[in-house]
Amino acid sequence: MEKLGQNESFLQKAEDFQNSDHKDAPYLRFESILLKAFEDMPQMQASTLKGPREERVYELRSYQSPTETLFKNKVDMFNDGEVEIFKELDFNAVFYGEVISGPEMPNLMYMTTFANKKSRDQHWQQFGESTGWEELSSRAEYPAHNVSHIDITFLYPTDYSDY
Repeated sequence: MEKLGQNESFLQKAEDFQNSDHKDAPYLRFESILLKAFEDMPQMQASTLKGPREERVYELRSYQSPTETLFKNKVDMFNDGEVEIFKELDFNAVFYGEVISGPEMPNLMYMTTFANKKSRDQHWQQFGESTGWEELSSRAEYPAHNVSHIDITFLYPTDYSDY
């Protein structure tokens, strides 16, 4: 935050957000989560989509697991093919990570981006019907119960967002 507070471009673009009136605050509260990147995607990736930013949809997913062992199993599943399936289907992933500090542990989080909501829905339909997912999810080493709860949050990019 200190470094951002010295960035003139950021300060200019974020002025309305940073200086909102107390009666019209842009959020209620925020929380911090520390992630460790998956081995199959060690760096965040900016979106390569070219369509209108105001239509773009970012999907943040959090997959909670009932135990540490099943959590590790789900992370292994991502690194053993799920990340690659998302890549092949152009899910435009921003990141994949293990939550190492934060709420609702054990869990993993990842973010994908789409041109619009219709594109997002079409991509998920393709994922569910893909032979890659069918094969990976049917493997005995990846039990169906390695995820006990999923939270999905839809976001949109701001003018000052790099992603």
